[in-house]
Amino acid sequence: MSDNRNNQNNQNNNNKNNKRLNGLFVLIAWTVGLTILMNYFSAWSAQTKNAAVTHEIMYSQLKEMVKADQVEKVVFADGMIEITPVEGFVYKETAEDGTEVAYPEDVKLFTMQMGAYGTDLTELLDEHGVDYTHPYVPEMSPILEFMISYILPTILLVGLFMLFMNLMAKRGGGIGGIGSVGKSNAKVYMEKSTGVTFADVAGQDEAKESLEEIIDFLHNPGKYTAIGAKLPKGALLVGSPGTGKTLLAKAVAGEAGVPFFSISGSGFVEMFVGVGASRVRDLFQEAAKVAPCIIFIDEIDAIGKTRDSRFGGGNDEREQTLNQLLAEMDGFDPSKGIIVLAATNRPEVLDKALLRPGRFDRRITVDRPNLAGRLATLQVHTRKIRLAEDVDLNKIAAATAGCVGADLANTVNEAALRAVRHGRQAVNQADLLAAFETVIAGAEKKGTVITEQEKKVIAYHEVGHALAAAKQKNAQPVTKITIVPHTEGALGYTLHLPEEEKFLMSKDDILTEIRTLLAGRCAEELVFDTKTSGAANDIERATALARNLVARFGMSDKFGMMALGAVNSQYLDGGYSMNCAQETFAQADQEVVDLLRRCHEEAMDILRTNREKLDEIATYLFRKETITGAQMMAILEDRDPDQEEYYGVGPGAAAPAPAPAPEEPEIPMPTAGQDAGEPTEEA
Repeated sequence: MSDNRNNQNNQNNNNKNNKRLNGLFVLIAWTVGLTILMNYFSAWSAQTKNAAVTHEIMYSQLKEMVKADQVEKVVFADGMIEITPVEGFVYKETAEDGTEVAYPEDVKLFTMQMGAYGTDLTELLDEHGVDYTHPYVPEMSPILEFMISYILPTILLVGLFMLFMNLMAKRGGGIGGIGSVGKSNAKVYMEKSTGVTFADVAGQDEAKESLEEIIDFLHNPGKYTAIGAKLPKGALLVGSPGTGKTLLAKAVAGEAGVPFFSISGSGFVEMFVGVGASRVRDLFQEAAKVAPCIIFIDEIDAIGKTRDSRFGGGNDEREQTLNQLLAEMDGFDPSKGIIVLAATNRPEVLDKALLRPGRFDRRITVDRPNLAGRLATLQVHTRKIRLAEDVDLNKIAAATAGCVGADLANTVNEAALRAVRHGRQAVNQADLLAAFETVIAGAEKKGTVITEQEKKVIAYHEVGHALAAAKQKNAQPVTKITIVPHTEGALGYTLHLPEEEKFLMSKDDILTEIRTLLAGRCAEELVFDTKTSGAANDIERATALARNLVARFGMSDKFGMMALGAVNSQYLDGGYSMNCAQETFAQADQEVVDLLRRCHEEAMDILRTNREKLDEIATYLFRKETITGAQMMAILEDRDPDQEEYYGVGPGAAAPAPAPAPEEPEIPMPTAGQDAGEPTEEA
């Protein structure tokens, strides 16, 4: 098999050399023709220019001008006589229509030479004292003249053309890429040069299992063809951004040890109609030469959108590219071992003809990793990271619920950078937790100046969230509460992390989440009798949950199991559009409003019942600025909060040092039964 592949590679190299030689001959022919054309154009241009500044007179007129002493100098050259009249002389001539034409002084007069010199003319010139001469011009070698006129320009033009086309080929298609407009610009990784194997991919066991069969088919096609099985033509990787679709495709090529063609869907599309289709043809032709191989098309939705007008159809270039892709996937022989892998996070917009069996036979979902997957992913990304002894990746995996592989890789890298900033030689547990919070909430804005009153409002707002979650059965436990501003726009946040993996949400879970979100505003109303803009994001999220409960999940008593909307971009923003009558839409909105009001009152009741603990936790948070969920629970259970740890970090390590006391008198914290504006007895 290796001998056949070597022979095939040698034949492909010979074909490429022949194509390059033919292309060079064509280029030389074009440049020779262009050089001849340029020389003729140059001669014609010089002749036209001379005709504009010279005028031919008759030989007899020259003799008359000499006799009239109107000539100062005469030059015999190249079979013609150049005449220099005396200063101030203006040559005039009678036209055919009888009018007299005067020529400017800067127009050079000449006449054709008669015989050698003509003794009559020379005697006449001597008689009237006119200077005349015949300058010596050395003759150039005809060979040298030919080389200067034709050979040298040809060499220069060939060099310039080759340099220009090489530069444009590196830049790719577009207007400038004359030499590569119709050529595929896919990156080719030969053999195992992708540098990625399944050992570098973690948390996607189901996807890897589906792809391992494709690899085994490439290695051992005989055991599959023996019972009549055919190699799948294509596999579509679908998932949210950052889950590792591109990494999986490279790992497949690395495991299979075959050439790997990688190209983005947008790489096919150009401004010229037909270029994308030409690139598709060229890509599959190149792949057929080195088969078995893998073709990977990233973001295939750039060319694979459905051809109706709903999702932006009607682009001739994109549709021709898609049609050519469909034809190529139908046309190649599966026994050659060409497999097409594609990745997208918008499968709902892809054309149905592209998704059918026979083109993309398998649809592999690359989902967010579970707890075990996150642990394995963290182990992969920390292989080259120096870790301290206190690092417990199990607790980090539990703290990073909902994160994709890219988030975890970024978290590990941010932790390493943080360790360097703090002058440590290894990454510790606190670095990893701080890096995770940096990824989800941004870095701390230490320079932001917040007034004492605003700081108190923020503290009560965040504790309202946390206390409401702690007092409900189905709520996610509170992990951390902070009132330190972050770059993502939050003046503070309450971090909730689940104790266990949950894939379903009951109605009670959703209502609990809505109450928790609205509890921040409830705390503002209860303690300060005010409403601030800090609850904007909470209200948006609570409204989205209530609308989903009514319109999507069929949990409303009024509408029952009736879907009022359709999900759009499931793996991106997850939004949806309403598909119902206007009257039903209005009733659904009213149902959402009633649901939010009911949850608001229930959250307010929770805070009223636990007002003393609300004040106590808010006071502690105001002093510490950042506390953990364990510290909050210690206050609720009347224990010392300073003795609690945070996901493996020792007591006190998770919270920054207390802020220095302000110079001005501190505004007292409100307590139960006291409004925000009323002074205390101590004040």
